[in-house]
Amino acid sequence: MAHITRDDVAHVAKLARLELTDDELGTFTDQLAKVLDHARDVEALDVGDVPPTSHPYALANVMRPDDERPTLDRDAALAGAPAVEDGQFRVPPVLGEAP
Repeated sequence: MAHITRDDVAHVAKLARLELTDDELGTFTDQLAKVLDHARDVEALDVGDVPPTSHPYALANVMRPDDERPTLDRDAALAGAPAVEDGQFRVPPVLGEAP
């Protein structure tokens, strides 16, 4: 398989409308060559006996049951708020919207 060249990286950069300096072109050529070499190493692995998986670990639902429980009283929840209005938390406007 052919190795990546500075011209290849320059061509891809041009397609992506990126302006690269000579130093960046050299750096990215070296980095991309290392990535592609690693991909070739992975591609060469014999995984014929490895079953397909969607996740490397067995997953289990770790959520608690949805049981009804007593909740915090509204007045107790609002007692620690810096500002309250009409029985609700008062917060600053978002995105410049008027209150």
